[in-house]
Amino acid sequence: MATTVRFWKEGQRFLPIFPQLCVVRDSNHCKTSVKKLCRQPRQNHARIADGKDGSWTAPGKLLCEPGRLPHCRGSQGNVCRPLLQLNTTTHIRSICTSSLCSSQKSSPDPRTPSDPFQLVSTEMSTLYNDIRMELATFGSVLRDMSHYYFDGQGKAFRPMVVLLMSRACNFHNGASENGLALPSQRRISMIAEMIHTASLVHDDVIDEADTRRGKACVSNLHGQRKAILTGDYILTVSSMALASIGNKDVVILLSQVIEDLVRGEFMQLGTKEDEDERFAHYLKKTFKKTASLLAHSCRAVAVLSGGCKEVQEVAYQYGKNLGIAFQLVDDMLDFMSTEELMGKPTAADLKLGLATAPVLFASEKYPELNAMIMRRFSEPGDVELAREAVTKTESLQQSRILAEQYCREAVRQIQQLAPSPEREALVTLTQKVLNRKK
Repeated sequence: MATTVRFWKEGQRFLPIFPQLCVVRDSNHCKTSVKKLCRQPRQNHARIADGKDGSWTAPGKLLCEPGRLPHCRGSQGNVCRPLLQLNTTTHIRSICTSSLCSSQKSSPDPRTPSDPFQLVSTEMSTLYNDIRMELATFGSVLRDMSHYYFDGQGKAFRPMVVLLMSRACNFHNGASENGLALPSQRRISMIAEMIHTASLVHDDVIDEADTRRGKACVSNLHGQRKAILTGDYILTVSSMALASIGNKDVVILLSQVIEDLVRGEFMQLGTKEDEDERFAHYLKKTFKKTASLLAHSCRAVAVLSGGCKEVQEVAYQYGKNLGIAFQLVDDMLDFMSTEELMGKPTAADLKLGLATAPVLFASEKYPELNAMIMRRFSEPGDVELAREAVTKTESLQQSRILAEQYCREAVRQIQQLAPSPEREALVTLTQKVLNRKK
């Protein structure tokens, strides 16, 4: 009869968890093998050990047919291939059936959860300076323009998420000895911020914006032509930094982000005539313009942590759902916040002819908004009427409920990783996104 054995990584230890039976490992034997063979997602730590041959299921399979783990490269060599054979004492000191052992709790992680920003403060402390060094150039004008938004005054939301995800995946996979992000993962956080900033420079040109982050935007200071070239330059340098990582899969992932940004911008320039298709169009555009960067950056650092496909998908789905929620809240704040708090004009989307979630929800009660949406609020009084319709309906509450649904899905996804302060910080971050004021 097969005995189910589960391993759960806690800190740097790998604890066997049994419903009524626990195995006490000999701490002097095969530590290396245990660590190498147990670096699978927690949900994949289930193995079946058969009393006859001690075979185990293949990595990444959950309670499937018995199969061997041929890639064990531990200090004991082939002797430890069946890591826990119930009929041998090579790696088992004793089999204990006492109630004390079966109910034994693992020791808590010595690191305690804290504010998400504090957890990654070490890696974030020199982030903008490192980006400015990447953007070094002999031309003083191009240098000043490309450095303009990397002054440490931004939210640095995207690099923070990427670094937290890096550390959560590393802990889950046992990929980092010091608990910090790997150098290649930190580089992804820099690249994500560079791509995001380049898109802001281009957006300000398209939108003919005057301010960004409470100060004059680059295009307003230096003209649209130089601003476009500055955005192109930041993207070029980010692509060079990406290539230097030397991982083909990661290059493909981050290249997809740039394609999505362009496609999302084109989607934003158009409007669906079919009212039933508008919300789906809006959400797809939101993913491409905002969430794709977070989703693919999170998947990239999961790849660099050595995570399997399941872990990579968890990271991707967390970034995707958090990114969409972030933009939904941003679209709400466009109606609720002040220009001083936001650092940019409010009601800007309506003035640009864009129908975001609050307006789309309001159009269900006020069908006359549909004509305004199609003409992109171009006639006198359209913007004021649309704002009034939003305030008269529950469209802002509906938008928040939708953002909450995306945040709940992000939490559900990230909770599949092993418990760690970084995982809990990513959970906390969903509430910070929902409750932000700017």
